[in-house]
Amino acid sequence: MQDTINRTLVIRFSSVGDIVLSSLLLRVLRRRFPHCQIDYLVKAEFADLVRHNPYVSRVIQFPTGGTFAELTQLRKRIKSTDYDLIVDIHDSLRSRYLCFGAKRFVRINKRKITRFLLVKTKLNLYSRFDNAPSVADRYLETIKKFGIVNDGKGLEIFIPEHTEERILKFLVEAGVSTEKLLIAICPSAKHQNKTWLKDRFAETAVTLASENDASIVLLGSKDEEARCNEIEQLIHKATPQTLVVNVAGKISLSDTAAIMDRCIIIVTNDSGLMHIAAARKRKVVAIFGPTVREFGFFPYGTESSVVENTGLSCRPCTHIGLPACPKGHFKCMNDIPTSHVIESARRLLRS
Repeated sequence: MQDTINRTLVIRFSSVGDIVLSSLLLRVLRRRFPHCQIDYLVKAEFADLVRHNPYVSRVIQFPTGGTFAELTQLRKRIKSTDYDLIVDIHDSLRSRYLCFGAKRFVRINKRKITRFLLVKTKLNLYSRFDNAPSVADRYLETIKKFGIVNDGKGLEIFIPEHTEERILKFLVEAGVSTEKLLIAICPSAKHQNKTWLKDRFAETAVTLASENDASIVLLGSKDEEARCNEIEQLIHKATPQTLVVNVAGKISLSDTAAIMDRCIIIVTNDSGLMHIAAARKRKVVAIFGPTVREFGFFPYGTESSVVENTGLSCRPCTHIGLPACPKGHFKCMNDIPTSHVIESARRLLRS
């Protein structure tokens, strides 16, 4: 069987967290088939997450917002490469179209029916049927028949050469002393109802910075810049002496990972940045609102604490997130006090 796997394509178009969670699969696949060509198909905007991965032979980029004609051209390119195996860990209409006619492909089991029942009826059948492994482990299930097992080393994200020293220089120029501790706050998420309250993020940052004599770094994408700016203002209003470095929308994902390496702890929503923090083996406090452990997105392979409101009958209301709370009360986030998040951070820091 090993001799027949010479060319493999892994398909995961998006998003940040899902791609980072696939790093475990890439590592163990490479170690099982060390001479195999392993290509990775991803949307162009997320290519930075796998571009520097030493286990990937080639990154194939699909344009963000790509047309059906472009998808058809890509399908022809894939067919001409004659892959021995296509690993579809996205399972969308596009990925299924690309796999159609392939001589061999495997596909992730997303537990769609079990997930649907939990979201729509609150009937939890995960433990009865197939339990609720992390998405990283669900990716591994696709290639289990090839003798591939989890090596227990968690997730990875690789950063380009010299990034660490460049980021260190950047932080020093921003006023962060090399002797000063750094705490990261990631206050945004792709979906609005997965974001904890701005004033509570600010209060958490102020308290942890004061207790640990630390500076604060705010992390996020360009779309999240305005929210980070508001939180920066709230922190300065409460404690003008606290140094806040707000890099939201100003640096790449690789740079973000390098900054996280300098942090003693990361406080975050359920977001892609949470998974990058886990991949860099940082201590993580993750605040979960409308989503739950069963969906497989809790921090993986790192020391972490998840803060959530477990007493709500309406939770989970979604498996990926929504623009707003369907009930209008947003209790899954509104009822999580600052004290719970701060105490979770304290416990991790003491450990």
